[in-house]
Amino acid sequence: MKMNEPLVGQPLDRIDGLMKVTGEARYAAEFPGARLAHGVIVTSTIARGSIASIDAGRAQSLPGVLLVMTYQNAPRLPNGGRPALAPPAGRHLSLLQDNEVHYNNEPVAVVIADTLEHATDAAHQLRIVYRDTAATLDFTRAKANAHAPDKPQGRQTDTTRGDFAAGLADGPVRIDAVYTTPIEHHNPMEPHATMAQWDGPQLTLYDSTQGVTGTRTAVSKTLGIDPDNVRVISPFVGGGFGCKGSAWSHVVLCAMAAKQVGRPVRIALERPQMFGPVGSRPHTEQHFTLAAKHDGTLTAMRHDSFSNTSMIEDWTETCCMVTRMSYAVPNQVTSHRLVQLNLGTPTFMRAPGETTGSFALESAMDELAWALKMDPLALRIKNYAEEEPQEHRPFSGKSLRDCYAIGAEKFGWSKRSATPRSMRDGHTLIGMGMATATYPANRSEAAALARIQPDGTAMVASGTQDLGTGTYTVMTQVAADALGFAPENIHFALGDSSLPKAPVSGGSQSAASVSPAVREACLQARNQLIALALADAASPIHGTAIDDVTVENGWVVSRTDPSRRDPTGAILARAGGKPIEVVATVKPGAEKQQYAFHSFGAVFVEVHVDADLGTIRVARVVGVYDVGRVLNRKTAHSQMIGGIVWGIGAAMQEETVLDPHYGRFTNANLAEYHVPVNADIGALDITFIDRPDPHINPLGVRGIGEIGITGVSAAIANAVYHATGVRVRDLPITLDKVMRT
Repeated sequence: MKMNEPLVGQPLDRIDGLMKVTGEARYAAEFPGARLAHGVIVTSTIARGSIASIDAGRAQSLPGVLLVMTYQNAPRLPNGGRPALAPPAGRHLSLLQDNEVHYNNEPVAVVIADTLEHATDAAHQLRIVYRDTAATLDFTRAKANAHAPDKPQGRQTDTTRGDFAAGLADGPVRIDAVYTTPIEHHNPMEPHATMAQWDGPQLTLYDSTQGVTGTRTAVSKTLGIDPDNVRVISPFVGGGFGCKGSAWSHVVLCAMAAKQVGRPVRIALERPQMFGPVGSRPHTEQHFTLAAKHDGTLTAMRHDSFSNTSMIEDWTETCCMVTRMSYAVPNQVTSHRLVQLNLGTPTFMRAPGETTGSFALESAMDELAWALKMDPLALRIKNYAEEEPQEHRPFSGKSLRDCYAIGAEKFGWSKRSATPRSMRDGHTLIGMGMATATYPANRSEAAALARIQPDGTAMVASGTQDLGTGTYTVMTQVAADALGFAPENIHFALGDSSLPKAPVSGGSQSAASVSPAVREACLQARNQLIALALADAASPIHGTAIDDVTVENGWVVSRTDPSRRDPTGAILARAGGKPIEVVATVKPGAEKQQYAFHSFGAVFVEVHVDADLGTIRVARVVGVYDVGRVLNRKTAHSQMIGGIVWGIGAAMQEETVLDPHYGRFTNANLAEYHVPVNADIGALDITFIDRPDPHINPLGVRGIGEIGITGVSAAIANAVYHATGVRVRDLPITLDKVMRT
């Protein structure tokens, strides 16, 4: 890196990397506590009904057991423990306030003991008798009673533009197909974990969470205590992907138990307990109708999405949102409907709605291209949306054409044959497919603190989170550029609700929201430092014109005469030795109403299919992305690798299997819930356009956490069709589905 070259964009190594590889990074289940007790959650074994009786005598008498908390002795909570906030900010939790059971694996008791072994043993000794009631578990049957949600995530449930019937009549080439995606469960390396500690009225939670501020608010509201009496600490998170974006039952149960036993309590979920009580991606069934003229011009599009929710709360997989904004089709209808089942409430899972919706949309577009005998890429370019087609707002920035062109060139798209099952190497069928990737560019209000210390270093902080994505690093880069300090002289703090407020790390919004706040706080602190030097007669730069002054590597320097320079420590020492401290809050303005904010990408995939056995391998993926300004090329590249790998898993492996009689998931472990490993992944080629978005924030930064998974499943499905001539519309794409014809 050249002297004075901006740090933003550079592939800086992770600030927290050494701490992680040496074991110094401390996660929620690793914080110590004096007289720490351990909790084990007991979950239901029926899908619907009630608890007839609980015999806790044997468990309570075992060595080390401090408390067996059930609905019979749990503290009564305000409003029966029901959320004081609208979901998903306030979830409908299972907090032992009654004896009802709504799904299998629902928390029904908590056992607290002096050691984890004692708590686990006692939990196994708890005897619960249930009154079983017929459960609703069949999606197809329950679909007859599907209902419309109320503005999911604040957006329209259904939309209509133009005249769909007229558009359908105007398009002689039509596709009518149903696509399904299975229930999938988050499996971050670090399961959910919480430690709760009370000091009088003050509650401290060490929690694995994607939102320290949101968790503080949800827990305080649920317990009926002042938010100022709750502090949430989460310096490191071992993956979240959406499931840790809400405060689930175990968090509040941990706080309740700690209050009861009068000592700190830790609850860490077992891997099977990740299947049910902490969300999932729901099953979706998506009906697509497309119509086009013979030249490929879209005339009509209809997308009707059904997804499951729980009996206790509505949660919508917003599959149709991607359909509404992707292509310039004049006549369109979209709808969302919810199917209630006796399962745990679904939740956000990496690119919720866009992952599942783009599979259906981009598969349908591929099917239409084949029906038209048209290149799938040419069909997408033919119907390119120059503006957001639903609300007719200009995009804040859109370089999707460049993504298509660069991706096609790097991939060798022109070498693809036009006939399915026509490319092979011996017994290996070769298929090439592509799809469009997109995800909204979200931004929320955020605040940050910048403190220039008397020793010449700086502390910068915001109540955001690092899910393993590199937040410590990229925010240090932003702060270094704004302050004019070397990154090694900046300490960036996060993961504490006592720090200035930042939004949940979800919706790919942390970088776009927090970096402007960090930049603004640091610029203000830097300006105060310069002002101190200019006003100080003892400073070498006293009397210099303000436009001629900058800060380089912690020195206030004259641009025209670099020999006139003053170190930060000396400036503050002469001013009394006090730090400079600034807290800045920034938020979106009118631009949210003026522009449509989205990121875009093009995904090209080559698959190899054994002609005799039907085994499928993704040989290579080329992805080109327009995500605004890239803060760190290395961490951004890692983010996209993770998204694409997950897209491969969603396309070919991930599926949670439900026992239709008992309502329990039969593969609730990492032995049978399949995710990709290194041997499953071929060559990944990732390119960024790296063009700042001129409207989203002063840095031109959009989030990238979720766009990487979008489009991948469809591109794989499209490549499999090209290789085999078999169209798989139901994920995951397994060899039996390819061999069925």
